[in-house]
Amino acid sequence: MNVTSTGTRNDGPDQPAPLVRAPAASSVVVTPPDAGRTLPTPALELRDVSFAYPDPRRSGARREALRDVSLTVGEGEAVALIGANGTGKSTLLRLIGGLLRPASGEVRIAGDPVDGPDGRVGLVFQEPRLLPWRSIIDNVAFPLELAGWPESRRRERARQLLDVVGLDGVDDARPHELSGGMRQRAAIARALSSEPELLLLDEPFSALDALTRERFDLALMAEWRRPGMTVIVVSHSIPEAILIADRIVVLCGTPGTVVGEIAVELPRPRSLEALESPEAVTVTATIRALLAQGDGPTEEGPRP
Repeated sequence: MNVTSTGTRNDGPDQPAPLVRAPAASSVVVTPPDAGRTLPTPALELRDVSFAYPDPRRSGARREALRDVSLTVGEGEAVALIGANGTGKSTLLRLIGGLLRPASGEVRIAGDPVDGPDGRVGLVFQEPRLLPWRSIIDNVAFPLELAGWPESRRRERARQLLDVVGLDGVDDARPHELSGGMRQRAAIARALSSEPELLLLDEPFSALDALTRERFDLALMAEWRRPGMTVIVVSHSIPEAILIADRIVVLCGTPGTVVGEIAVELPRPRSLEALESPEAVTVTATIRALLAQGDGPTEEGPRP
């Protein structure tokens, strides 16, 4: 399904998902993904990726989760994935992270085929998955320990990141002593510790309250953009996606397919006030229109 400027559909084979550029005016301009722009060096490429899970209800059958998903992400770019539940967003992150293998198509990171977990990739799940027998600071420093960093350096780096995510004074606490939101913040700090080239975030702030979520959207944007890492984030919040992303990819259907890409051309650094700008309003309307043509609205999350 291709969205046109009149809101109609062009159903036909081999049609690329549109890049929807959202200007300040209320009109929507739709162009092919590569038209009128120079793509940076690809950090991530997905080419006609499909995936299916075993169907527990029928022996030997499989249930399609994704079909023919293609996406190119430039080095240093931040991309948000938005779609209703069941459209394959989390599955897509696991394919990129090498935790699953596609049924067809291919995934490449910096030109290299993905055939398993990659040390260049940091992944934050919806659940924190901290090591319960380790202190919080040792959890955050764990990737650096595996990489052979001296203890003093890795603990210094871990403390810096705990400060970024607002977890001062919990260095020696165990995960069970913290709230769910605090554990998730520690998991985010752990993913950032080794400065991965590609950071994958699966609804990382869903356990946080609205005000804390907004604050960490801003704080973590500054942290992950400083080393120029590439970011892919799954979100159910349209305002959050606009705040974080350079581009928003909308998935619809079961199996999930890409129905549109929206360029977010707001200047950086961004603030919460940017969400009230004409550009942000137009992006929001465009996302809603794409979702309405697919499988319904997503949760939008709180507005500031």
